[in-house]
Amino acid sequence: MSGLSRRRIVLGVAALGLSVGASQPTFAGSNTENRNERAAFTAGEAASARPSGLRQPVRIAGDDPKGFQALIDAAPAASEPWLVLSGGGENGAFAAGLLSGWSEAGTRPAFGVITGVSTGALIAPFAFVGAAGNGPLREAYTTISAADVFEFGGSDVALTDTWPLKRRIDRAVTLPLLKAIAAEHAKGRRLLVATTEIDTERPVLWDMGAIATIGGEKGLALFRQIVLASSAVPGIFPPVTIEATTSDGRTGQTKDIQEMHADGGTTAPFYLAPKSALIASLTGSGGVRIPARTVYLVVNNTSAPYFQMASRTTLSVLGRSMSAAIKAQTQDALALAGAFARREGLDLQVAEIDGRFKETSPAPFDQRYMRALFAHAEKLGRAGSAFSSPAGALAQGRDVPTGSVGSAAPMPGPAAQQAFARR
Repeated sequence: MSGLSRRRIVLGVAALGLSVGASQPTFAGSNTENRNERAAFTAGEAASARPSGLRQPVRIAGDDPKGFQALIDAAPAASEPWLVLSGGGENGAFAAGLLSGWSEAGTRPAFGVITGVSTGALIAPFAFVGAAGNGPLREAYTTISAADVFEFGGSDVALTDTWPLKRRIDRAVTLPLLKAIAAEHAKGRRLLVATTEIDTERPVLWDMGAIATIGGEKGLALFRQIVLASSAVPGIFPPVTIEATTSDGRTGQTKDIQEMHADGGTTAPFYLAPKSALIASLTGSGGVRIPARTVYLVVNNTSAPYFQMASRTTLSVLGRSMSAAIKAQTQDALALAGAFARREGLDLQVAEIDGRFKETSPAPFDQRYMRALFAHAEKLGRAGSAFSSPAGALAQGRDVPTGSVGSAAPMPGPAAQQAFARR
């Protein structure tokens, strides 16, 4: 097998594997970090850091229930339905098509809170502005190829360079978009994106509406950085460096540090609430309160296992193993979300790529595959048949009926898994 083939396979698996967020809008110029050395800082200094040049808070620790509750309590529109968007790389075409069809049906809610992880983070800003964002999402998920996302030839921190994705984000995330997001934020709605801070191994939840409200080049640059970071699969795509300011733990003076942020899907396939709060729902020992009555969760993947013989090669075994790990992570997350929803009296509606979609993809970010998935989801959105309530069944260990979320039937795997298995 050639070195190029190996790299293609590894990239494909990772793109699938960590709930990637690679397909979408972006910028220009190399995105590879040339600075290998960073000034040392402590855990305490990291905890008190904030993005350089900003006085207002724009983020919380994603695993902090109290911080999350305060953020939600301060959002007047948080009682409206929520939309939670998972990672999934090229499979983000599912959410993009679903939103388009839902708009056409005339039944799409004006969501009070939208959260996004990885490819879901790329979709979320456009979902937040309503039907006006459908066009950019259609373009992003039906016209791109792998060349619009990454370039082989990485650095010490990644196998590839994502300057093509960065350029597309730059073109799609503009000052007018930020102005529209800021206007919705002012109405009490919230747009939240999760990244993973590599040094602390913790999720970070960014208030993107607050960043949009800052506006100008400063707000625009940070907004773009976060969207790119949430899609940065560790080791495959380079992490995004965010300049931050903190207080020196020894002298008390201002200290500049460089944070490294990566794929939000590293810590969870989607973000509904801090994981500790979801776990607490199993024991009844507190947690958080979500004021909405309905939560729509779009899983840009399938949690159902499917049969495919692996060859006796490192890459094939690694690919199948990563596929199993991602499905297990998604199943666990759905079970926790289901238990939380039942305890809180939430109507949790879940849509996932299931047995109704039969297409397979020959390569990562294959246009034919993405167009077919977009059209499939758009049809479901139009018909109102995309969502069901399977999370509760998963949490109780029951078989999940065929619906918008996974039957147990064998599923065709995404391009990366197919490529792995053939080696």
